Amino acid sequence: MTAVPDSAERPAPPLSPEGYLVEMRDISVSFGGVHAVNEVSINLRPGEVLGLVGGNGAGKSTLMKVLSGAQIPDSGDILIGGQVATIHNPRDARSYGIECIYQTLALADNLDASANVFLGRELVQRTGVLDDAAMEDATRRLMKRLNPRFQNFRSAVESLSGGQRQSVAIARAIQFNATILIMDEPTAALGPAETAQVRDLIRQLKTEGLGIFLISHDIHDVFDLADRISVMYHGRIVDTLDKDKVTTDEVLGMIILGKKPGEVTREELDAFRIAG
Repeated sequence: MTAVPDSAERPAPPLSPEGYLVEMRDISVSFGGVHAVNEVSINLRPGEVLGLVGGNGAGKSTLMKVLSGAQIPDSGDILIGGQVATIHNPRDARSYGIECIYQTLALADNLDASANVFLGRELVQRTGVLDDAAMEDATRRLMKRLNPRFQNFRSAVESLSGGQRQSVAIARAIQFNATILIMDEPTAALGPAETAQVRDLIRQLKTEGLGIFLISHDIHDVFDLADRISVMYHGRIVDTLDKDKVTTDEVLGMIILGKKPGEVTREELDAFRIAG
């Protein structure tokens, strides 16, 4: 049987001399002459949530697809622990500890929690039979850390609430040594109680030292969870700022007008709100 790693026994991830888990330098992606991502540089530290925001088509999802191996960039480098990484596909990304949780979650609805956590990486006994007991035990230990209230281990995940489904998706992502997590709209379509549950999960991941890229249209989510906020506009980074040093209006100005704090007037912001 394959041994299941315990997070308490996992070695610390490699960091760059500046303390970054990952750096994306001068990343560019074009589609038919359109610069979806244009010379973007961004970085992430362990135990940090970096909110990545921007309007539709700003380039944030494309940028994260590059990191997750789903999109090959035209130019630029990805550094993991200060070393240039070779990422051509999602398998390469996972080998560097990068996992992505998409808005759709991509769960197998007819399977239970442990079957989803180990999907594609199942534990087997020496006889070749699936070791369901070992997978359930490992899932229970993991959930005890992430979401102690989770109890529906043997129910098909299609019967779970949105917050519980997010718990399963997150558990699957971090079970096998993930250190960099990309979360795409994790609270979309969730009610207040489920949103609070997912926010608690993200805070728990921070305490365990994971670095998280949080893609969200919800400014309240971003300000509640992020340590820094990067705003993209027409394929470029407008600015990256500490959450505590920027206001919601300043972030909205960057998202809507592509202008840094101090460059947006109240009249411009009010005019856009009226037009919207």
